[in-house]
Amino acid sequence: MSAIVLDTPDATTQLRDWLAGFQRVFVLTGAGISTGSGIPDYRDANGDWKRAAPVTWQAFTGDPAVYRRYWARSFVGWPKFSVAQPNAAHRALAMLEHDGPVTTLLTQNVDGLHQRAGSQRVIDLHGRLDQVTCLSCGHLTPRDVLQPRLVADNPHWHPGDAAMAPDGDADIAAEAEKIFVPPHCLLCGGMLKPDVVFFGENVPRARVQDAQAALGASDAMLVVGSSLMVYSGFRFAKMAADAGLPLAILNGGTTRADALATLRLDAEIGATLGALAP
Repeated sequence: MSAIVLDTPDATTQLRDWLAGFQRVFVLTGAGISTGSGIPDYRDANGDWKRAAPVTWQAFTGDPAVYRRYWARSFVGWPKFSVAQPNAAHRALAMLEHDGPVTTLLTQNVDGLHQRAGSQRVIDLHGRLDQVTCLSCGHLTPRDVLQPRLVADNPHWHPGDAAMAPDGDADIAAEAEKIFVPPHCLLCGGMLKPDVVFFGENVPRARVQDAQAALGASDAMLVVGSSLMVYSGFRFAKMAADAGLPLAILNGGTTRADALATLRLDAEIGATLGALAP
């Protein structure tokens, strides 16, 4: 298949016609759908990292400096991340679930914006950033509850020049990272981790099985806003292609599954999907 590069009105027409041919569409979304809500993404149009790769599970749990660095940056990034609002693309997919062919939405994002837009059948492949779990006792805490504790534990701390980064992260001064007081579980003193899947960590098996079952019950797959460079998402596109399911991709730039797609749209995501709404 050769990629089809279209302007937005043509992409909307092509996508609307494609969706009309199916009754059960499995959708996978990535960071590109949330950039319209002000949340930065990780990769450029070629699928390459725009910045350093995210923290790994091994570093987070094995190096106190990395643990401290993560929470310092999260402390700064969380306020803006937590108030991000769904955009036209999120709302369009919710509409397509309510009135159209979308049966399951699998998202690689950890922002919860699909649910806030009204989507009901959502599988959060990589978890949600709005919960924090203790790695020792498993106690869950809402992220909003943790933020005041971080304020109280770091009363005179300042991040220096700061800029928002993907998934609730922020770029801050290196000196500030070194003196931040990170949080620990109030029940057992254990390390706290956002309830998301880090690089180097496995997606929970039950979550993968739920997504595989939903894909198996579908008659087509649509990918929106993901380069699919991470295997945890790419495997579903490969499964769809291996099963002979039509695969459409709407993404700004290259994806790992371009050669598998039966329809490839390179267009602005929010405008393309938003125009599907009546």
